[in-house]
Amino acid sequence: FISKDVVTKLQIMDQLRSGPQQEHYSSLQAMVAYEVGNQLVDLERRSRHPDSGCRTVLRLHRALRWLQLFLDGVRTSPEDARTSVLCTDSYNASLATYHPWIIRRAVTVAFCALPTRKVFLESMNVGSSEQAVEMLNEALPFIERVYNISQKLYAEHALLDLP
Repeated sequence: FISKDVVTKLQIMDQLRSGPQQEHYSSLQAMVAYEVGNQLVDLERRSRHPDSGCRTVLRLHRALRWLQLFLDGVRTSPEDARTSVLCTDSYNASLATYHPWIIRRAVTVAFCALPTRKVFLESMNVGSSEQAVEMLNEALPFIERVYNISQKLYAEHALLDLP
């Protein structure tokens, strides 16, 4: 469910980056300046631009926060921690706010299918559970940095609450 949604959003961004206005999509900052400056971002529910780059990246930005919280939970949790609980907690602290009740329920049920922490870490294909945790120790600061840059830019342009 989540990966399909991410793929759809990445396809939207690929289309914008290869479209007739591609020079305005060379960076996040350029995209925001272009779309805000040309009123291509709707701050109201009735959107004339539902697939704007700003709106699409905001959804990816929110998903990145969920991923950051989840991976940090996996990294710092005890061996017997349930990934379904870690994932649900991360979801409730990030994406759940933006989803209607039915989606929240469906997502929470889907999380129950997640493997144990050990199996999850081993499925990362970086070696043992300990090696996977070490890789997360290295990767999470980069995820946080990307999130913080986007968060700051969207806050500066009052775009964090796009519908």
